[in-house]
Amino acid sequence: MSDDTIRLVTVGRILRRRRRLLAVLVVVGALAGYGVSVLFPPRYTASASVLLPGQWEQRELVTQVEIATSSAVVDRAADELRWNGVGRSELRDRVSAETADGNIVKISGTAETPERAQRLSDEVAQQFVTYAARIASGTTGADEAAGPEALREQVTRTNRRITDLANAADPGQTVESVQARTELEKLRSALQDAMQKLEEADPANNRAGMVVMGPAARPAGEAPPTRLQLIGGGALLFFVLAVIAHLTAARVNRRPRSESEIAAALGTALLGTVDVPGDRRAHRPKARGARARFRRLLGVDVRWDLPTPRSSGDEAGRRLRYRRVRARLRERVPTARRLLVVVPDDDEVARRAAGRLAADAEDDPRLRVVEVSVARPIVPDRDTESGALVVLSAGARTAEELAGVAEACADGGHEVVGVVVAGAVRARPTASADEPRGDAAAGAAVHDHATGGVA
Repeated sequence: MSDDTIRLVTVGRILRRRRRLLAVLVVVGALAGYGVSVLFPPRYTASASVLLPGQWEQRELVTQVEIATSSAVVDRAADELRWNGVGRSELRDRVSAETADGNIVKISGTAETPERAQRLSDEVAQQFVTYAARIASGTTGADEAAGPEALREQVTRTNRRITDLANAADPGQTVESVQARTELEKLRSALQDAMQKLEEADPANNRAGMVVMGPAARPAGEAPPTRLQLIGGGALLFFVLAVIAHLTAARVNRRPRSESEIAAALGTALLGTVDVPGDRRAHRPKARGARARFRRLLGVDVRWDLPTPRSSGDEAGRRLRYRRVRARLRERVPTARRLLVVVPDDDEVARRAAGRLAADAEDDPRLRVVEVSVARPIVPDRDTESGALVVLSAGARTAEELAGVAEACADGGHEVVGVVVAGAVRARPTASADEPRGDAAAGAAVHDHATGGVA
């Protein structure tokens, strides 16, 4: 697994073998999402549209969007709303704007209630139109007195002054008086024509006529993320993180998996591999207690990355494997009359294999099965044994744990003469006639070990 590319079959194996744990984590993630939704109250968003008449380039529309969300517009809206506990800076975070097709600026406001959201968006839209008109007319800030209205007022006063001068002129029909009144009327006409042409020629006047396209619609639902979205997002997040954690743990796993790697970690020779009929539950440890029951309930007491047990042959083929292991053991230790069989106490497959191996040995040599804790292995001191035989499953132990077992054997005065690797296989539905004998013998050997060993 650590050297293979992660494939869909690996993810499928996680989903099958860790479905209980994943289900629990999904529920925990959903509860976490619900807790987040409780901490953050629901928000509602309303939108108002402002039409910009005339021809606009894209960069000009972007500028109008920036103006709509500027502090100059939002602060004016805040002054009009006068909401308690809501400052100008917070209100700026609740307002957004974007462009739409047809020279439309869409202004959105977010608040705690639908009514407030509607009022906020309408007020910002109105303030945006007013402020944009002032920008187009050049009357923002301190220059407001010099705007078009002031200019028209000045033209009106000039016309009155012209009228007063015309009335004050000599009412006679002299050439000089007629020429003076004629010049004053021409000046009046020229002033009015210039003012009209100035208004018609100013492109800002064509763009100052922004209109709000009706009041904002009152929102009918919460703004995202809603409570349902937070619950679903929390469940999905915990599920994905759990799968990634499993894949990461499998990638960094450096446990010896092949028979040669296991033998090298123990510093001994491989005597062979044997098959144990069973399924994944055969890998379940015998640990008891509340923690063990909790792990069994979640389905994490069995490794998920163990390969699926392959189909087994008949009993004759399995017996042949055990016979070959015994033959290699006799060749390696020809003078041995008693050997110690060391088995991890939480390895059910290895325990079954060791029990059958001891039952089939028929005192040639005599095998004594002992179970040791891999965390703190302690092997009985040497008595009449000629060495120790280690039986374990593949891929279940780290190199450090295997080295600890070898050191424990050495501390007890036992030389590790070999290792046997056991693997679980799926037995065929129809058993041969010899199978009951093998199963009964293995069960008797395990029972003898529980009372002190195989004699």
